[in-house]
Amino acid sequence: MPPNRPTRPTDAVDDILAQWQRERPDLDVSPMGIIGRLNRCTALLMRKVEEVFAQFDLSAWEFDMLAALRRSGTPYTLAPTTLFSTLMVTSGTMTHRMQRLEGRGLVARLPNPSDARSSLVQLTSAGLDLIDRAVEAHVANEHRLLAQLKAADLAALEHRLSLLLLTLEPDHEPAQSQVDLPSQTAAVGMK
Repeated sequence: MPPNRPTRPTDAVDDILAQWQRERPDLDVSPMGIIGRLNRCTALLMRKVEEVFAQFDLSAWEFDMLAALRRSGTPYTLAPTTLFSTLMVTSGTMTHRMQRLEGRGLVARLPNPSDARSSLVQLTSAGLDLIDRAVEAHVANEHRLLAQLKAADLAALEHRLSLLLLTLEPDHEPAQSQVDLPSQTAAVGMK
């Protein structure tokens, strides 16, 4: 352990770092600790988040899409381009996903009154009911997942993760009301 680091219980990433230190002492592998822990936390959190989504017969991407529409406010309608840029997927992926949700009766495509060549995506009443119930359970689950951490630790973690995110998204413009990150990050309460 580095000399100025507070003592804490070891985790699986510590074992990996020790192996690299033994095999390649010439490398500073400290970034692996941060990124490895972020990756492991994401994977473990997503398992627990997806368990709640499954209770509503939703996958993470279905939750993301319905949540993006719900957050947009009444009439819960967005252009497909706004949706795919918000959710960080390709337009082809978005088309496939819209078709699936449309087939389940959770979204509908409407003509765009300001551009006859395009359409809008809107939550149906069934979609609105489903996402409202699912997001309540999701938020309660996130509270449970973070309950073991002290409020000050959570605030510090959120601040530091925000600083990291800003270095990874340097061109990010301030979010509009309907633009947030997808459920992958929602898993950690940032959606």
